[in-house]
Formats: sequence, C-alpha cells, structure tokens
Amino acid sequence: MEEETERRRAVETRVLEKVGEVIREIERAKHAEQVICALHSLAVLLFPIDSSLISGSIDEHCKDQIVNAKVHSPNEREDWWNAFYQGAGFPTLARVLLLNIAPNWLTCFPLSAKKHVYDVFFVNGLSTEVVQILVPCLQHCSRDLLDVNAVQSNVERLLVLCLLDNGGVLKMAIEFAVSPQSEDIINERLTSAVSRVAQIVTSIPDKARLKAPALLSSHLFFKQISVQLLTGKVERLAMSNKSDMDVNFSFVGEIFSRICRRGSSDVLLSEVTPQILRHVRSRLSPKTDVDDTDVFESNTESQFWLKIMESITDPYTVERISEQLLRQLATQHASDIEAYWVLWILFHHLLKRQSSIRSMFVDKFLLWKVFPVCCLRWILQFAVLECPPITNSQTKGHETTNGLLDTVQRLTAVWSKRDFVRSAPVEQQAYITAAVGLCLEKMSKEELDKTKDTMHSILEGVSCRLESPADLVRKMASTIALVFSKVVDPKNPLYLDDSCNGESIDWEFGLTTTEKGTLSISNAEKQVDETGTSTTLTLTKDFTYPVDGGKGSNVKSKSKKSSEFSLVDPDEIIDPSTLNYESTSDENDDEDASENSDSSDSSLQPYDLTDDDTDLKRKISQLVDVVGALRKSDDADGVERALDVAESLIRASPDELTHVAGDLGRTLVQVRCSDVTVEGEEESAEEKRQRALIALAAEELANAKIMKPKHQIGPLISTISEPQPWFLPSNAGPPGAGSWREISGTGTLLNWSNRYERELPLKPGQLKRGKTRRWSLRLGNIQENQIEWSQNKFPLYAAAFMLPAMQGFDKKRHGVDLLGRDFIVLGKLIYMLGVCMKCASLHPEASALAPPLLDMLRSRDVSHHKEGYVRRAVLFAASCVLVALHPSYIASSLAEGNLEISEGLEWIRTRALQVADSDTDRECYTMAVSCLQLHSEMALLASRALESAESTFKAKSISLSSSQSKGTIKIPHLNVKH
Repeated sequence: MEEETERRRAVETRVLEKVGEVIREIERAKHAEQVICALHSLAVLLFPIDSSLISGSIDEHCKDQIVNAKVHSPNEREDWWNAFYQGAGFPTLARVLLLNIAPNWLTCFPLSAKKHVYDVFFVNGLSTEVVQILVPCLQHCSRDLLDVNAVQSNVERLLVLCLLDNGGVLKMAIEFAVSPQSEDIINERLTSAVSRVAQIVTSIPDKARLKAPALLSSHLFFKQISVQLLTGKVERLAMSNKSDMDVNFSFVGEIFSRICRRGSSDVLLSEVTPQILRHVRSRLSPKTDVDDTDVFESNTESQFWLKIMESITDPYTVERISEQLLRQLATQHASDIEAYWVLWILFHHLLKRQSSIRSMFVDKFLLWKVFPVCCLRWILQFAVLECPPITNSQTKGHETTNGLLDTVQRLTAVWSKRDFVRSAPVEQQAYITAAVGLCLEKMSKEELDKTKDTMHSILEGVSCRLESPADLVRKMASTIALVFSKVVDPKNPLYLDDSCNGESIDWEFGLTTTEKGTLSISNAEKQVDETGTSTTLTLTKDFTYPVDGGKGSNVKSKSKKSSEFSLVDPDEIIDPSTLNYESTSDENDDEDASENSDSSDSSLQPYDLTDDDTDLKRKISQLVDVVGALRKSDDADGVERALDVAESLIRASPDELTHVAGDLGRTLVQVRCSDVTVEGEEESAEEKRQRALIALAAEELANAKIMKPKHQIGPLISTISEPQPWFLPSNAGPPGAGSWREISGTGTLLNWSNRYERELPLKPGQLKRGKTRRWSLRLGNIQENQIEWSQNKFPLYAAAFMLPAMQGFDKKRHGVDLLGRDFIVLGKLIYMLGVCMKCASLHPEASALAPPLLDMLRSRDVSHHKEGYVRRAVLFAASCVLVALHPSYIASSLAEGNLEISEGLEWIRTRALQVADSDTDRECYTMAVSCLQLHSEMALLASRALESAESTFKAKSISLSSSQSKGTIKIPHLNVKH
C-alpha cells in the first residue's frame, strides 16, 4: 500500500514538471507551430493520439519533433491521466489554454491541430473537473485581457463540444458511479461534489452571453442533458452499487431538481413522459393481468424510474414533476390504466413511506390545484382508492374505504362554505365539484352514513349554489344533487336541471381545457349579458350596446301568417302596450286562439263559468297603471301582467317619464319576483324586470336621431339663439364656407365630444385648398340632402329617475334587503345606474349625477360587498362615470376647488388598484385594470384641459382660486398630480 502511494506521488511530480515545461515553451513561442509542438508533447503522454493527423499541416522542422515525440504505454498513460486530472496539473494548464492560447494563438491553429492538441484536453478529460474549470470563465474573465469576447466564445464552444456533442453530462453520472467509494467519502466529500457539479452544470444557460450558441439556451440545453441522463437505463442500473445512497442516481436527481427549480420542468417531463409511457404500454398486453404489480415491480426499467424518483429529495421538485407528469399524460391521451401504472411506478414507494407525498396528492392536488378532469380521476384512483381502475371490481379494502371517506369529508367541508362559493375562481369551483362528484360515485349509502357531517355539507353546498346568479354555479349544485340522490336512493334520482338527464355526467361543466392542461371558461360563458353578470367585455368594446337593448331575441314570433292582411280603422283606439312588439305576452296567443276557435262548432258547446274572471282583469295601458299594479304585492297576477307590458309601455310613452320615472324606478327595484311568480318562472320575471329598468334608462332616448334638411328657409323674424343644438359650432365664418359635418374620430376608447369639419374658401391668390377645421364623428350613411343631428332626450329624465333609485338602498323596504339576500337585485340596480350615466355622457346632467352615484358606490357595504357579482357591477358603474364626465368639467371643478368630484375620482383609482391587487375574483381583476386605464386617460385629458385654462387665464391676467391646489387627480404610473 505504501509502495503504491509512493509511486502515485512520483507520477504526480513528473506530471507537474512536464506541465511547467510546456507552459514555459508556450510563453517563449514566436510561431503557432511552436505552441502546437509544446502541447503535443504533453498530449501524447495522456491520450492515444495519431501524430500523423497533425504533422501534415505544419512545417518540416516541427513535423520531425511531433513524429519523434515520446509516447507512453497504455498503463503509464492511464497513470499520467489520473494524476493530471485529479491533481493540480489540469487546472494549471487549463488557465493557459483558456486565457493565453485562446485569444492569441488559437485562430492560427489548423483544424486538425485544434482538435487533437487543444480540444482533446477538455473533450477526453475528466468531465466533472472540466466543467468546474470552464463555467467560471463564462463571466469571471480577467479585465487585463485584450479580447474577452474571444475567451468567452471559446469557452462556450468547448461547453457545447464537451457536454452536448460528446455526452459530457452522462459521463459525469458514470464517473460518479465508478469512482472509488467508502462510507466516509459518500457521506461527505462525494455528496458535496455531486451537488456542486450539478449546480454548475444547470447554471450554464444563465451565465452564457446573449450571443452564445442557441444550444446553450435553457430550453435546448436542458432538453439535451435530460436526454443524456435517460439513456442506457439497464446498463447504468447494473453499474450502480447496493449502498443506501447511489451516487449515480443522486447526481441525476440533483440535475433534475435544479432544472425544475429553474422553471424548466415542462422541458424535463416532455422527455420523461413519452419514455415511461412507452415502457408501460410495452408491459401491458391483452394477456397481462392489469392488477398484477409483479409485472412492473420486477422489471429492470421500472426499477430505473423508481430509483430516479427516490434520488430526488427536494419536495418542490417532486411536486413540479408530478404536476407536469399529469398534464403531459393528459396531452398524450393516456388511458386510465396507463396513467395509473405510470403513477404507480414513480410514486408508489414514496406514497407509502413519505406522508408529504400523500398530502401532496390528496390535499394540494385536490384542493389547491386545477387539473383536467381526466387527471383528477387518475389522482383519486392512485392516491385515494389505491387500486387499478378495474370496472368489474366491487370490493374495496378497509384502508381504501377509510381513505375515500376522509377525502370526501375534506372536500365537502371546503365545497360547502359560502366564502368559497363567493371568492374562489369558477375553474377551481368546477374542479372541486368534480372531485366531490367522482368520489360520491364510488360510494354506497352505507359508506355515506359512516361519514361525519358529509350529508349536511353537501346539502349546504347545494343550497348556497342554487342562490348564485351564475348559471354555471347552479349547474354544479344540480349535478351534485343528482349524484347524491343516486347514492341515497338509486331508484329515485333528483333532477334539478334539464341538462342532467343523460346517463353520463359532464364533470367539466362545459369548461375547455387549454394547451397547458388547465380548465378555462369558454367563450360562451364570457359573453356580455345585459343583467351585468359578466361585464368585462363591455369595458373593452368602447361601452357600445345594441340599440334595441337586447330585446330582439325575446320577441315572440307572430302566430298569424305574414301573408294575411287586414284593413286598419283610422279611428281605432290603439293600446300602447302593443307597440314595439309584435306580441307582448302569451295573452295575445290566447286571443288569437280564441278568435280562431269562434268559427268552429266547439264554440257553441257549453262550458263552466266558475271563476272565469278573465274579462274582469283590467288591461294595463298606461305607465301610472304599471306603477299601481306593481305596488299591489298581494295581487300576483297584476304584478306579473305589469311586468309583461312595462318595457313596451316605457318605450312607447317616453314623454310620460317626466312624471312617473321616479316612482316607476323605485317600484321596479323593490318588487320581489320570487313572491309573485310560480316556481320555475322566477328567472323569466327577473328578466322582464331588468329589461324594463334598462328601457327606463332609455338607451333609445340617448341614441335618438332626427333628420333635418341640409338647407332650410330661415324664420322671417330672427331669434337671439341659433336654431341648432348647443353642441354644434357656430355658422359664422367667411363667405362661401361650407356647412359643418361630423367626421370620424381616432378610434380611441374615450370619445369626449362630437367633432365636425367644414370646407373653407380659398384666399385671394391661393391655389391650394384650405385646411379643414375639425371638431368631432362622421356617420357614413347620411343622405346628401339631409344632415343627422343627435338629440339625446334622456338627460332630461336622468335625475328624476336615478336619484330616487339611489335613495334608501341601504334600508330594508317591502321585504327587499339589497345589501343582504337580494344582492342580485343590488348588482342589477348598480349596473343599470351605470348604463344611465353612460346615456348621459358629456351632458351637464352627468356632472350633477356623478357625485351622488359615487357616494353610493363608495359605501363600504357596496364597494367591499362579499359577492363578486356586486363588486363587478360597482367597477362597471365607476367606469361609466369616468366615461360620462367631460374633461373640461373636471378641470373647472379643480379650478373652483370642488373637492367632491376630485375625491370621488381618486376613490375610483385607489379602489381599482386595491381590487387589481387583492381581489380573488379574476373578472373583477380584469375590470379593475380596464378601469385604471380609463382613469389614466381621463386624468391625462383633464390635465391638458386644466393647463389650457391656466394659460388662458395667465394671458388675460386672471388668477385662479387658491383652493385649486386642494383638488388632485393622479395619473397612474406617473409622479404627476393635477
């Protein structure tokens, strides 16, 4: 033993002497051939080099030196190689190779010499030592070097050559596996070396320059080294030792952990998943018993995958690998059997030995993550039921039953909470609902009776979901109720929804699966409805609404044929409630049916006159009658008939709104549709009430247009004011000037005013046409002999309607609790007030109505309402206020020291920031961001108007009020206050 040690020391000494000699010759060299000869004299002592490959590219003097160079025997060469790379020889020479030869001589080397006397020291060296020398040079080069780029580019080339082209990472794993080991070395030095080398290798993409080869980018680099480490499974398993810690797989585990830590778990699993899935499919055959674990447990390749997972000690990495594995299996359309065995091979030992792994599957993956439904089935089958998905198996072990019951209790406890229904995203609610349903499908009534509080939790969860305004949430409740009823009484299933009539249940609830394997709301669920349920798209579409208010889809088709005509009596009294609709209620159909039946013989048959009070029902034809009928809450039929005709009467009699708008709006808000309609018709009544409110908001009035001739004969007696709307510019101008006409805007989100243009006559001696003065939007389909003027009739009635609707919202009246159980009505009321503000945009009435509306929205009970439905309506109404206020009004308010409007606008900004920062509702977040965008545009335009006013006042020597500084408007992302 001592002799061997002495011999090894002697070899190390000779190696260091030779390295010193080579370095001195390189420093004295004047030509590239001299450097090549010096490196060759050391290379032939370490590697089996064919000198004839080099001699042909250099001059005759150096050729003889290369051909006659001393060569070692294979045994001597091995001793020198070990002493060179495991001692101080290689680090000493590598510094000269990288920092001296690379920038000064390497470009003069022939390709053969470059490969056999320069690259060979790195390619054929000890990979674990080579990488520790190369990687630090990517960033920490000496500043004294004249050409740092040459050094770094050469290092990047060598890394690609050594690690990727020649499988350097796989060599490292083998080097660690075959290195001489003892218990002390394993526990101390070798473990530290494994971790250090893995960290250096995975840091290469971060340290490489932007101009580095594409193969050093994180995606391609991690993909390549993952492929290397997954090759030669059987051979490497046989190579591994039997100790508790296999260094070979420990290095693989460290590399995989650091790849996942650097955010590339998807790259790693894109290589792992196909290979292990291919292995499982090869072991499964029609003759194989899918319940036989020996088929996989005794297989060598299965052992390879198991050892890799056991070598990963980082919990985060295990979680990321598990999550990505499930999503990759779903992407590759793995069957339930295949997915189960993939999970079993990788995790069945860990699931039994480590409680953290079991908690990851049955807690985090069921309650906190959102996977596709197929992944959810695999998780339940593997971690909860713990048996292959065999359809004909009806027996469950005691442990399986207990695991299922515990899981159901945890799931239902979360699922039943009202806070979860209010705050959790729809995708997560659908996911946990599916988990509850799939578990219930595996249970019997006896097992359900054993659970504690599960039945109560299910009933509570169904009840609170049925109260939700979202159809999707109510569908979840009806689905769970159906599955639960099948468990309790299979012969009498409970159907609360027509969509649940099929044998199989859609546990995805119509949600689509994205490319990343997560559930998302389909486009159909994101359409804007006029009830305010989803208003995100409203903000992004310039707050445009259909002129018909959405009523066209609800109009019933006429029962009579279109080819039938009848003469109209000019003196006939027409019922206004029948205007604007071809048929307003089912009564018309009944009347048509009775008219048709008069001609038949059956009309002569006797019939029962008992309780026939149809003729006694008063027909509602005036808005005052609608108000009276709605106030009689004990007359359900009257209230229902009033709701049927309310919308059509409002649209047919806008002039009456001056007198009844306030009373009508208040009664429409306070009526309880659930008390006056039969079961199952509540939504229809709510829809009619909402359409009536929208009609009362008078979008038609706001969008009303009138057509007038372009050339009109003026009055014989001149008037003081011009016979045109206030918003049109004056007709004064030079002789020959054209008439004003609307022009198209720039397409920005906010159109603060109408803009017009007209042609000016040419000046004397001017050849070009004059410039066009523009004021605000041109409408393309206007006849040449007519001009279209906008006459917004709604602002006249806005205050009379909106102010009474806003009063008393925080008080319980007529059994209506807007802040409590009737939050849906509150949300619709706020949405409707927002529509009203939009309809009064840029008019003086909007400036007067904005402060009281903002006071209502600022109420903590409203703005911080626990229901996301109401919070979305608040953000929508706040956005409408931003659109409705004219920048000039905001500027004048600040100039006059009006703190009311300034504080209201600042509240909108701060509240939108709070929602975007902390609200759990994703749609609230989206609307808050849009609201901030509107606020920033409004603040910018207001600041410009204020600056213009200041410059005008300064020119006229007029000083602004000292109270102006009290009002401020902040522009987001800028340190500017106005």
